Amino acid sequence: MDTRFGRRGTRLVQLLLLVMGTSLVAQEWENPSERYLEAYREYLDASCPLVDDRIAHFVYFALDREAVRDHQFLQNPRLQGAQIMYSWRELEPRRGVYDFSAIREDLAYLADHGKTLFVQLQDATFYNRYVGVPNYLRSREFDGGAIRQRTDSGQAEGWVAKRWNQAVRERFALLLAELGTEFDGRIAGINLQESAIGVSNEYDSSFTPQGYAEGLQANMSALARSFPRSVKLQYANFMPGEWLPWEDNGYLRSIYEHGEAIGVGLGAPDLMVQRKGQLNHALALMHEGQYSVPLGIAVQDGNYIGQTNSNRVVSERENIVPLLHAFARDFLGVSFIFWSYQEPYFTEDLLMCVGPR
Repeated sequence: MDTRFGRRGTRLVQLLLLVMGTSLVAQEWENPSERYLEAYREYLDASCPLVDDRIAHFVYFALDREAVRDHQFLQNPRLQGAQIMYSWRELEPRRGVYDFSAIREDLAYLADHGKTLFVQLQDATFYNRYVGVPNYLRSREFDGGAIRQRTDSGQAEGWVAKRWNQAVRERFALLLAELGTEFDGRIAGINLQESAIGVSNEYDSSFTPQGYAEGLQANMSALARSFPRSVKLQYANFMPGEWLPWEDNGYLRSIYEHGEAIGVGLGAPDLMVQRKGQLNHALALMHEGQYSVPLGIAVQDGNYIGQTNSNRVVSERENIVPLLHAFARDFLGVSFIFWSYQEPYFTEDLLMCVGPR
């Protein structure tokens, strides 16, 4: 017998067994980043009208306060109120001087029409010409107070308050306290903007992902103290320094855990039921957790056609509002949905599904 052939044959068999074993393992392996990728299919048969359930439906107007006036949603009993964004800059035009006149006006107008107000407090922007924080914060005392956000390629894309800076947070907490003194129990709720920001240590040496997570938690605690009666939410979608499920450093999870511990609800912009990024972050944490606090989700511009931040008009389309609602209700367990007033989708898709009771 040729021993060289015997060894070679043995190695060949071993290699074949290894390849076959690897193939079987590959067939059995499930990619954890795709575990919810098909979850939306369970809700494809959802239809209009939307079930009259526990969910509170609000219309999101962003900064466009004037669009609320005489808007058709005011005549729809299923839509409980308006979610309007107010910037820190306009609410505190000078240090320690507060101007809440816009909130008062909107609250009164909505009340006259049997509607309520949900405040979104802006300290971040996504366009370069506008900084959402007061001018006095842009000083050395507050290390500039805000910083440019940047895309992955380094392109400037708006501004965000230095939420990780203690001095900035102290001023933010004072604003929340003033707002709570006047509006707690009078407004339906208030939410802080999303956790996702385009900031890294490369552009600000004071920034760390851990410090940022701690800063958000401090802001949430200030929100809880200031609004013991009104609903309060922290939009928590993505966090710097991690990417779930592969790189989980506990930052986003800590926000959800802290909210549950102190009575601050959690939410997120962009109800994207087929995009892995959203499915593996905010949507996964909502689905997997057990919460006593309320959860909320926003259907923002583009979401009506399965996109984000899009003003595209699609004439021939499927109305996915029933799918979005069913997914939010059953898969996420939300108490609030904030629907963009983007046309033609608001009128042709949403209102078609939320007619009079």
